Amino acid sequence: MSHADTLDTDIHTFLERHEQKDLLRFVAVGSVDDGKSTLIGRLLVDTDAVYDDQLADATERGASGGLDLARITDGLRAEREQGITIDVAYRYFTTSTRKFIIADTPGHIQYTRNMATGASTADLAIILIDARLGVLQQSRRHAFIASLLGIPYLIVAVNKMDLVDFDQDVYERIRDEFQAFASRLSFAEVRFLPISALMGDNVVHRSEKTPWYGGGSMLDILQTVDLRASRNLEVFRYPVQYVVRPHLDYRGFAAQIVSGVVKKGDPVVVLPSGTTSRVRAIDTYDGELSEAFAPQSVVLRLEDEVDVSRGDVLAHPHDTPRVSHGFDAMVVWMSATPLDTGKSYLLKHGARYLTGWLEEVRYDVDLDTLDERSEAETLGLNAIGRVAVRVSRPLVFDAYDDNRAMGAFIVIDSMTNNTVGAGMICRTDGRESAAEARLAELPKSGVSAGERAARFGHPGVLVWLAGGEGDAAAGLAYAMERRLFDRGCAVHVIDGGAQGESLAEVARHLVDAGLVALCIAPVEGPDASALAESLGERTVLRVACADGAEAGADAVRAPTDLEPEQAAEQVIAALEARGTKLGG
Repeated sequence: MSHADTLDTDIHTFLERHEQKDLLRFVAVGSVDDGKSTLIGRLLVDTDAVYDDQLADATERGASGGLDLARITDGLRAEREQGITIDVAYRYFTTSTRKFIIADTPGHIQYTRNMATGASTADLAIILIDARLGVLQQSRRHAFIASLLGIPYLIVAVNKMDLVDFDQDVYERIRDEFQAFASRLSFAEVRFLPISALMGDNVVHRSEKTPWYGGGSMLDILQTVDLRASRNLEVFRYPVQYVVRPHLDYRGFAAQIVSGVVKKGDPVVVLPSGTTSRVRAIDTYDGELSEAFAPQSVVLRLEDEVDVSRGDVLAHPHDTPRVSHGFDAMVVWMSATPLDTGKSYLLKHGARYLTGWLEEVRYDVDLDTLDERSEAETLGLNAIGRVAVRVSRPLVFDAYDDNRAMGAFIVIDSMTNNTVGAGMICRTDGRESAAEARLAELPKSGVSAGERAARFGHPGVLVWLAGGEGDAAAGLAYAMERRLFDRGCAVHVIDGGAQGESLAEVARHLVDAGLVALCIAPVEGPDASALAESLGERTVLRVACADGAEAGADAVRAPTDLEPEQAAEQVIAALEARGTKLGG
């Protein structure tokens, strides 16, 4: 029974088989006008994955009433007016053996950042080359970015063969030129085939016009490529996204397993803290599991009450990721404003945001020759280079080549909130970053957090005082400082607004020193959630000091009808009732 027949006669059997199929994500890349959108349109039409109304629209608006295949994926008005792809378009189709997600990416150099976005999750890349024009710089650029992004498989489709009369010599000349270039990249396998996306030759079905070509069609390759090379089931990595605590008797940690397998009873280590425990249970919406593997999303419960926050990573103790303030990364720069080695940026790595500095451009890459140019001092728009990175807090990561999810990050301009770069963390090769070199020279503290708590009579905590538009937070902060100091507490008030971008760093230093830091919340800047991510959820206590003050649903509400001294006593008592001792 065929794929379509099964759908028509037995929907339940179809759905059951559909759920069992594996999924291939692939991206179409290449220079502008090489035929990427047309190819995807042809794949969708010839696999019956286009609705009748879409097909009618593409036919009605096509030239001379013919079918305009590119219109199926180019959905933006500007794309249709200009005849180019601008944004990434995702399309889906299925065959009897496999499910597919296609990313149609723009070819114009101006939209290289969009191409990198579309390729970042792909298992396979199809690069199209116009048979009339040969291998262009943008073809090389896209192939290099696909290689950097860890895509293991590359299909090189020499398109528009109908315009060169399916000339074997033209095809072989392009194949040999690109093969020489691709041999210096890190693809596990590169396949070549001649196609005409417009006419359908060698796309879904083999063409009689290329008897000299001995391979299968593009769909044949897509259906048979081995996906195991893009799956990592050896090394367990679990970057925590959310702490689940619906009631006092349940505390779990929700995340997607990005690689590896975890079983009930497995030992785990929480990084960067280094705390160890065991997996007590693996929970899902449908019940408890005995084991789970990538890419499942689950909730892990641990045997011990250990401190785990959003952004922490759980791993097996015998095979842990790196933890460091510094590393090298290959960076694709996506902004018209060049990289500034003296400026701080916001880095997003997994679920964690942190301040970072791109301290040194070690080299940039000549995309024509793949030569490394060490004289580069910055990266401009669409440039690619190796950069030394320093971050404000310890980062848990793997090399991108070993684990794509744990080795990728994006660079954000903290002033504009624009994404300006994409980074892939490099394996160590003897080149120590400037940050690691400095940190290695610093002596480590021999005093633990427990020893400080025993000395002061309380743990180091940050009390976040949100006061709305008035001075309620400041008045309460200094009243609490006086009360806590009189009780023998090591306490200090910090004005969040005056600290600016360094607020998180100042707060961490005070908390690490074992003090109770009373923070007057800034009107703009990091909020309590951002600081809780940095310091640990249990270390940040939230207080709303005025009606309308934003401090979070779990915040203690300070009485607004009392003098600051009286309100301070009540707030301290309420915080201590929640389990945090503040002074003697």
